[in-house]
Amino acid sequence: MSELAALEDPKARAVNERHGDDHGVNLSKLRALAKQLKTQQDLARELWATTDSAARLLALLICRPKAFDRDELDVMVREAGTPKVHDWVVNYVVKKSPHAEDLRLAWSADPDPVVASAGWALTTERVAKRPEGLDFAGLLDVIEVELKDAPDRLQWAMNHCLAQIGIEHAEHRARAIDIGERLEVLKDYPTPPNCTSPFAPTWIAEIVRRQHA
Repeated sequence: MSELAALEDPKARAVNERHGDDHGVNLSKLRALAKQLKTQQDLARELWATTDSAARLLALLICRPKAFDRDELDVMVREAGTPKVHDWVVNYVVKKSPHAEDLRLAWSADPDPVVASAGWALTTERVAKRPEGLDFAGLLDVIEVELKDAPDRLQWAMNHCLAQIGIEHAEHRARAIDIGERLEVLKDYPTPPNCTSPFAPTWIAEIVRRQHA
């Protein structure tokens, strides 16, 4: 904890706070510390228990993802608090867990929109990497009805799933683009030069273009 405190940087904290995070540690320095510590599951659990965001991020870098049981992962997603911790729990731990599919199904329908966003992130992963058995028409039905009015984090996750379906699965591309065009979610999102807009029709068209370039 003292090493983490020594890495505190006011400029990093200011940037992080703009994104809803509450720590001031440069992530490159955090990763370097994790590299020194290597995998230590017991220490990871202790760091997580501190509730400190920087400590939790470090915990997620040094943990053994498959060592957590299903209920632990469920609690961790609900406790994550800040966007970065939530994002790392899902991407660095849950996606590597044997419980990922069970949690995907449970979380996608959760009344807490942040938990539901984790479920949709796991669905997006399956759309891209293991699409067998997914009901794409059903997913698009849900997105069509719920995307427009979903809270921010959930909306972002559902929109990513919509774009991924359109990118990866040509037979559903026209419908995915049509849904995006009608709902206009993130249409006016400020996008830096040389970055792809998160507006699904633009996103789909750009990635498909690159794949066929």
